[in-house]
Amino acid sequence: MPRYARRLQKIGSSTLISLPSQWVKDNNLKKGSIVSMDVNRDNTLVVFPSSEAADPAKEVTIQYSQASMDSLVNQVYGAYLLGYDMIRVKAAGSITYEDAERFKRAMRKLVGLEIVEEDRQTISSQFLLDPNTLDAEKILRRMNSLVAGMMREMIQAIQEKENLVKRSVGGRDDEVDRQYFLLVRLIRSAMMDQQLAGKLNLSNIDILDYRIAANLLESAGDFIVELASLQDFTRLAFVEKFAQAGELVEKMQEKAVAAFAGKNRAESIEVVSTYGRFNEILDSIKEASAAEQKSPESTVAVLNLAYSMDRIARCWVDVADLVKPVHLIAPLKNA
Repeated sequence: MPRYARRLQKIGSSTLISLPSQWVKDNNLKKGSIVSMDVNRDNTLVVFPSSEAADPAKEVTIQYSQASMDSLVNQVYGAYLLGYDMIRVKAAGSITYEDAERFKRAMRKLVGLEIVEEDRQTISSQFLLDPNTLDAEKILRRMNSLVAGMMREMIQAIQEKENLVKRSVGGRDDEVDRQYFLLVRLIRSAMMDQQLAGKLNLSNIDILDYRIAANLLESAGDFIVELASLQDFTRLAFVEKFAQAGELVEKMQEKAVAAFAGKNRAESIEVVSTYGRFNEILDSIKEASAAEQKSPESTVAVLNLAYSMDRIARCWVDVADLVKPVHLIAPLKNA
């Protein structure tokens, strides 16, 4: 990407700079053309060719076929994530009642997407949120809060040896998915629209990091749901130690997301240190389980829970790793 240097000029009370002639030519600008400027949060200034007309809404029409409903629902999700503002499902004949209900359930899982028109042949939905008013960090923190609540319920279920957590955890994971889709849509839109990226104060590396962090939070939510579905807590051994390990996972999550949002390397290193203590507890559980030589079912239950908790903990280590430098380059020594 070319970089240009310009000297400020003063004419009357105005301070001026000249625009690169090639840039003016490439964007078909001339005397009297309007350009728009955004001041980013880091005080940089971005100049865009024209603000005379707003970009037209992106629209897509998905052809309905009763034989490929799974594919059609996936196309709705894909269109949403790609930033389409108007998504239509259209049939040559008519859409069955059951399929129409399925489409509407799918659309309701997407934040900001509302059904604006419906008849026997067409279901039209529109994204009604202004991306300029959204905040990637706030959406990520909302996801984090939901996942943290799910983890707290899991720890309580372990401590009380009860299996009633599955339904409430699953419901919260649905909301995690909704926020995840919204965040992915936002950061993909920012990738394609540098003006939006500037307003959101997202550099290219920020966009990539938010995409990875959002995926890790969504994965952690899925792991918690999977754990709630598979694990029988009523016969669980080593309850106190598992609860201690779970509390460390909670601390890792809190520190990892705070470190990512604040670009705090000290907190990210603390997450890795906490993961070490977490592993020590898991190792002690595994050793105690092997020494007791109880039934194979009991041993498998312990190992499954340890493995599941480790998968969740690793999500927070990976979030923290987005903050730390990937490697340090040692200075070259003189030959």
